[in-house]
Order: sequence, then structure tokens, then C-alpha cells
Amino acid sequence: MRAVSNSSPLIALEKIRKLELLRHLFSEITVPPAVVLETTPTVELPSWIAVMPLRLGLDLRTVKSSFGTGESEAISLGLELRPDRVILDDEPARRLARRLGLNVIGTLGLLLSAKRHGLIPGLQSQMDALVSTGFFIGPELYDQILDLAGERP
Repeated sequence: MRAVSNSSPLIALEKIRKLELLRHLFSEITVPPAVVLETTPTVELPSWIAVMPLRLGLDLRTVKSSFGTGESEAISLGLELRPDRVILDDEPARRLARRLGLNVIGTLGLLLSAKRHGLIPGLQSQMDALVSTGFFIGPELYDQILDLAGERP
């Protein structure tokens, strides 16, 4: 499976020392140049994450001005490459990507997939680690993910 990623999921996974999970979940991870610039202060991207410049660029009328450059470029690169997944956390960006026909997954979806593939033993500890770094998970979503992971008492 191939994926295009925005910066926030890469940063979040790096903060909990789980960036390597991407390597096991996808055969190829690609990011646009803006994601490299946005992650550089926090994450040194490993060599298995490819950087690809945009060939076409997304029509600016399609992308709301509230989106970051990384999100806009990730969606645009997703439209060019048509990967299996585009990794985005921001809900408005996710909605736009879906409207444009892209399959979206976020950080929590990646962790759930990692658990289902036996790459991590439990999801609750990973979500708690994310929350401790400042990653917001609403209480309903937290419970929903635990239910999907089969970790609710």
C-alpha cells in the first residue's frame, strides 16, 4: 500500500516514538516539499519517506485558505499520485480530501491499523502517550477507538 502524508501525523508519531510503524503499514510513503519544511524542526524524516515535488498543484479555489501549506500540498500530491491512503488529521482537510475522492486515514487510524496488524500490543497506552504530547482526542472519539480496538472493559 502507498500513502501520502501531511506533517502533523508524522510529528505526532515521532513524539511517541512510533514513526517506524508507517514503514510496516505502507510499502511507500511520499510527502510533498511543504511537509519536509513543516516537520524539519521536530522530525528528521527517515530515508524511507520519499519527497516528491508537485507537478500540477491544486487549484487554490479548491483549497480553503485555512489549510496549511502541508495539508494543501499533501491533498494535491494525493490527487496526482492516487495512493491507497492520504494521511491527514485536520478534519476540514480530511473532508475536502474525501470529497475529491481520496481515501483518508489519520494518526488514530494508523495506530488502530498497527494494533490490528500486531505491530503494537495496545492502543490505549499509545493514545494516552499522544494526549500527553498535546495531541487532542475528544472523549467520544477516544472511546470509539478503544471499542474498535476491542480494548474497552
